[in-house]
Order: sequence, then structure tokens, then C-alpha cells
Amino acid sequence: MSGMVTQVRPPRRSVQIGALVPLSRPGWVEAGQHLLAGLELAVREVNDGGGVVGRPVELVVRDTAADPQRAAAAVDELARLGVAALAGEYHSVVARAAAARADALGLPFLCSSAVLDALTEQPTEWVARLSPPQSRGWQVYADFLLGAGHSRIAVAAQPSVYWASGTRILRDHLAPRGGTVVELDMSALTPAAVCDELVDRRATALLLLVGHPEPAVPIVRSVRRDRRLAEIMIGAPAGQPEFAEWAMLLGGDGAGVPFLRYLPERLTPLGARVETALRERLDGAPSFVAFEGYDTVAVLADVLRSHGADRARTAESWPRVEVEGTRGQIQFSRTPGISVWQWAGPPIQVVDRDHANLDRFRVLHAG
Repeated sequence: MSGMVTQVRPPRRSVQIGALVPLSRPGWVEAGQHLLAGLELAVREVNDGGGVVGRPVELVVRDTAADPQRAAAAVDELARLGVAALAGEYHSVVARAAAARADALGLPFLCSSAVLDALTEQPTEWVARLSPPQSRGWQVYADFLLGAGHSRIAVAAQPSVYWASGTRILRDHLAPRGGTVVELDMSALTPAAVCDELVDRRATALLLLVGHPEPAVPIVRSVRRDRRLAEIMIGAPAGQPEFAEWAMLLGGDGAGVPFLRYLPERLTPLGARVETALRERLDGAPSFVAFEGYDTVAVLADVLRSHGADRARTAESWPRVEVEGTRGQIQFSRTPGISVWQWAGPPIQVVDRDHANLDRFRVLHAG
């Protein structure tokens, strides 16, 4: 009797997406956790719906730890592994390093959360971005400052391309409108010395252009406890107060610190559903960064369904993207002064934590 032949189908090879996320210090770990939660939720939903081109999507995660060199090495590794595209990154200086390598290697990169205008030195077809450019968001923040009556602004800044860019944007926008910006070098000043500088400069607002939790938290504590500065406003355009750790470490001292976040007045129906799922996944309210993560995979999955996993075809598709995201319709275009394909429509708000309820955010201004 002839033997029965059983045909064994090889397992379907997954479509891999590389994910760059800060998951350890000095990266903003909570931001990384929210970004990853959004990415993972979207991948799970894509796979529940059949994957892309009949294949499951696999997220290949690398911790960038706010280190540009580590991120560049991760891009090299992920390219060798054969990922179809890159997603993620929160820190701008890290995303810039990743974008440079992705551009050099011909690897599509959809940046989720980094805002530095000059993400690449030259215009590139390989990189697209969901988050708004820093110039747009920080100009909205500058308008908020002026509207709130603040024209003498001090910035407590650490050395960084990102912080230097933010200072320049604020100064360029405020100066023609009667505002002044003085920079306090946090590589040379203690939190107590910052308080003395604020008094001497007669500043009405202090902006935290520094890392979190160090040195942001000690600076806030010092200013809040200095009776000479009872009327000063503390602000954090980069979004440090967005995360639960801020409220946990500072309590009431962390309320009333306006920051930028990229959420609309109302989420889309998709966004409302995703918010519920993210809240369960994170065991708390999701930040806008989690929605950026979800939208990143939603866009990439749509592109991969339409064009397959070919890297060149993915990059060619950026200008044809039309995807319903959690925060609005996503399309990419060329924006003057921006070197990558840019979503022109991300919502921008200035919000703070309510003194009466630290878990509640108040919308102070919208751009």
C-alpha cells in the first residue's frame, strides 16, 4: 500500500514593521510606553482583520533610550532583518538620526511623534511624519502666552538641538509682538539659582525646555516654594505634564502648567473606540502619543494592503495616503521648510492639569 502524503503548508511569513520607541532612561519612558501601546493595539486589530496581503503583521521593537547612535544602529539592524517599514520614535534628536539612516538605506519611515522641523538635512521621499512640525506647535504656544498676558519669558534650557530650536521659534514669534525671551542655561544653574534669575529678570513665565523627571521636577518644586515667584506661570511646551508620572511626583505643584498636546476637541468615532481600548491596555487615560502610535500603524497597514511590502512602492505612496485616523483624516503633503512628507492636519491644543482634579485636563487654547 502506498503511503499517504500529507501536504504541510509553510507558515505564513509575517510582514515586519520596525518600531523605534524610548523604553529606558534617559528617554521619556512613559511616552515610549504610550507610543508602543498604540502601535501594538493597531497591529492586533490589523491582524484580527486578516493582516495585510494575506499575511500577519509583526512589530519588531527596539528601545532607543533617547540615544541617536543607538537609534541609527537599530535602523541598520532592522533593515538587515527585512522590515517593510519603520514606525515610531518620540524624541526629535533621535528621530532625526533614524530618519537620516532610513533615507540612506532606502527604508520607509513613518515618524509618529517627533516634531523637529529639520528631520532630515535634505528633502527625502522615504520619510513621512504624523506629528506637527515644531515651528507650528510652538508658535501656537507663543500665541497662547501673548493671549495670557505674558511678554517677559524665561526658558530653562538644556543643551540640545531640539531645545535650541524651540527657543529660537519662541523668540522669533514673540519679538515682533513685543515679547522677550531670556535663556537660562541649566548646565550651569541649580533650581534655586533659577529662582534668583527669574526674580532678577522680572519674568512672568518660565518655560521648561529640559528633560523629565530630571531636572524638570526639581525646578518646579523650587519655583513653587519661592514666595517671590507666587505669580509666575510655569509652562512646558514639550509636554512633560501629559504623563501620569508628572502628577505622581509633583502632586498639586504640577497643576496649572500649560503644555502642547495633539488632540482634537472631539476624537473621530474610530478614536473614541480606540481610546476605550487604550485605556484598558494602559490601565489609565491614554496620552496623545498613544493615538499617534495607533495612527502610524493604521497608515502603514493601509499602504501595505494597497502596494505590498515593497519598500520603494511604500515610499512612493505617501502623497496618495487617505486614511481615517483617530484624530482626523490623514493625508501627506509637502510643507514649505519641511524636508519630509507631512500630515498638515494634526490638531494642536494648549492644555494644563486642573488644580481641582489633577486627572482632568483643561483646554486653554487651540491652534
